[in-house]
Amino acid sequence: MKKVKLGEIADLNKTTFSFDNFEEIFYLDTSSVTKGVFNDFIHLTKNDIIPSRARRAVKDKTIVYSTVRPNLEHYGIFENPKDNIVVSTGFTTIDIKDNLADPKFLYYNLTQNKYTNALHTIATNNVSSYPSINPSVLENMELEFPDLPTQTVIANILSSLDDKIEFNNKINNELEAMAKALYDYWFVQFDFPDKNGKPYKSSGGRMIWNEKLKRNIPEKWDILPLSNYANIINGATPSTEHKDNYGGNIVWITPKDLSDQNNKFVNYGERTITLKGYNSCSTQLLPVDSILLSSRAPIGLLSIAKCELCTNQGFKNIVFFDNNDSYYFYYYILSNMKRIENLGSGTTFKEVSKDDLGSFHVLYPTDKELRNTWISLTKNTFDKQYSVQQENQTLTQLRDFLLPLLMNGQVTIKSS
Repeated sequence: MKKVKLGEIADLNKTTFSFDNFEEIFYLDTSSVTKGVFNDFIHLTKNDIIPSRARRAVKDKTIVYSTVRPNLEHYGIFENPKDNIVVSTGFTTIDIKDNLADPKFLYYNLTQNKYTNALHTIATNNVSSYPSINPSVLENMELEFPDLPTQTVIANILSSLDDKIEFNNKINNELEAMAKALYDYWFVQFDFPDKNGKPYKSSGGRMIWNEKLKRNIPEKWDILPLSNYANIINGATPSTEHKDNYGGNIVWITPKDLSDQNNKFVNYGERTITLKGYNSCSTQLLPVDSILLSSRAPIGLLSIAKCELCTNQGFKNIVFFDNNDSYYFYYYILSNMKRIENLGSGTTFKEVSKDDLGSFHVLYPTDKELRNTWISLTKNTFDKQYSVQQENQTLTQLRDFLLPLLMNGQVTIKSS
């Protein structure tokens, strides 16, 4: 192992993007990549207003590493990107010089907590308006490297775990797309199977005008407040001044947990609370299959509890009288999130109140046979998705366990 300054083996922010040869670009901001997962590229054309921060060019094996709030882990590595991708100046772009190191080894090296935490400490000591670091801090940072063949072997081990995680994510995304398409076909277009197995609306099923929804709906379907089907339960936070409120066996969820995990289901959070912490505040233990809806800062994060858990005050939690209703209402809430967001009020930030959510009118299919068919189909999908999500949790834990051991030479690797 030898120590090398990052600037000695890599170019930082070397290439500026030129828009001259492109009719369209795909722009990546710092918030759109977390721990190597890229989301929400912004598609822009020359007729659009191009963000002033859209300046950095990338190429194959370019590492992007956010200099803003490093502890949020907005970093990633590009694999064979298109030529018209541009990233924000909130990233430092890092490109290896002349094969002096394995790019993926360097990427994994930089993602270690000891470096992200150290950089965040530097950032928080910055006198600017928000925690950030100058790219020169990265350039002068000393990192440890084994010989190049060993770097490649280590990078391949970690990459194989990430590749499996990515493959699992694709499986879940495809399952989700199919489930959502079926929901839309049955409960938005109303072409659920009728008594003869034919699509209801397309086959002439009777529709009636509903004044509350301002649309036609199937005859005899209910439009009632959500409180007719569920209890709405607030969360709460134990006092952080008492350390013995935290670190127990009770799962406690914050909106940040849902944002960080970006999963359909939730069964753990960044922090847990003790029985003392639980009893010290008004949070309540929620049963499996409760729906968690963030009700402020931001409104609209949604997940399904897969263990008994409680939340902070940033949620309005929906506990159904019939647990099976979560299979229908998860997609109903997701499809009507804009209407729910419009319930929010407040001057500092908008919040959806317990009473407003409880009085929110929802469409509900009264045909029990139809509901049971939907539950049967959807439950299989949900169970498969949750199984895949659990596998990814195990793979992620293994990767995060191996990462520092491999990087520090505590686990030896043969390069041939």
